[in-house]
Amino acid sequence: MTDTKLLDYLESFLTPRRLALYKRVLDQRTNHFTVAIEDVYQLHNTSAVIRSCDVFGVQNVHVIEEVNAKRIDREIAMGAQKWVDVNRYDSTKKCIRKLKSKGYRIIATTPHDGSEVLQNFDITKPAAFFFGREQHGLSDLVLDEADSKLHIPMVGFTESLNISVSAAIILQHISSKLRDTDIRWQLSEEEKLQKRMEWTKKIIKSHEQIIARYYENN
Repeated sequence: MTDTKLLDYLESFLTPRRLALYKRVLDQRTNHFTVAIEDVYQLHNTSAVIRSCDVFGVQNVHVIEEVNAKRIDREIAMGAQKWVDVNRYDSTKKCIRKLKSKGYRIIATTPHDGSEVLQNFDITKPAAFFFGREQHGLSDLVLDEADSKLHIPMVGFTESLNISVSAAIILQHISSKLRDTDIRWQLSEEEKLQKRMEWTKKIIKSHEQIIARYYENN
């Protein structure tokens, strides 16, 4: 459980504007949907997907680095990695197992294999959207383990979009639909408190010393 008295004390070091921004953003955050990125080669693509997760309110993103292990490009992500929880895995199998244990449906994004069109996707159940490598797409493991497959309808000659563009389109669509429903998609109050604590610590550079002094005096 979050120490709310400590949180109140730490937040007293923030400006009212920043504190209000935290609360406003957290009211729009969700774990109903999440995103998994499988061995994407181009660093800026991974970073751009993380940025899209922040923009559309997805709190957790899962980065699989079984083949391509790379750092997050801070310039492309534009600080989004501070506010989105980035979970890293060294194998696709571990990521799928973890997400299934949390009750997520595994959704493979692919234009092949009879995938359903984005507009028909059922948003009522928690879902993890998997995006694959630029040239080869998702691995056979993801495609075999997927509970459903999904594609963005296209009418041109090009068969697929850049991964970061695809993620942005899908996240914008499903998050907009989700917010128009009565589904309980928001973070719990305890999850919001935990995020406020984490975010406040990231902003206050001397938070460790401040916390130590707080406990000495209380």
